Amino acid sequence: MSKITPIDGDRSASSVRVLVVEDFEPFRQFIRSMLQNRREFQVICEVSDGPEAVQKAEELHPDLILLDIGLPTLNGIEAARRIRRVAPKSRILFLTQESSSDVVQEALSLGAAGYVFKIEAGSDLLAAMDAVLQGKQFVSSGLADQP
Repeated sequence: MSKITPIDGDRSASSVRVLVVEDFEPFRQFIRSMLQNRREFQVICEVSDGPEAVQKAEELHPDLILLDIGLPTLNGIEAARRIRRVAPKSRILFLTQESSSDVVQEALSLGAAGYVFKIEAGSDLLAAMDAVLQGKQFVSSGLADQP
């Protein structure tokens, strides 16, 4: 009897399931295009506001959540608080233009695994995702310059 193996092999079993939370569609497309080049990342859902992020995190339990802070309806900080309760194993990587040191500290104190400035996403995002998935914390190089 022959054994049938899916064309993708066990890609789905080894893929990192990613939820993208970003309200600006062109930036979401940019993220999606970056991740399409990496077989290990599978974007399972994209949402554009905080309440949707919490709902999808609870429903899908993604491995990694790329989360903006400046979201409509419910900001990313509050969404992260709620996500921690409904999907505690999901790792959160903030991807935002918010550079206030108070906001950065609050985000990291929530247990976020990383913080990447949108302006540095082209150079930092994939490295940040790799680091976070290895259990390390990643912060954009621009944060090192802050007091």
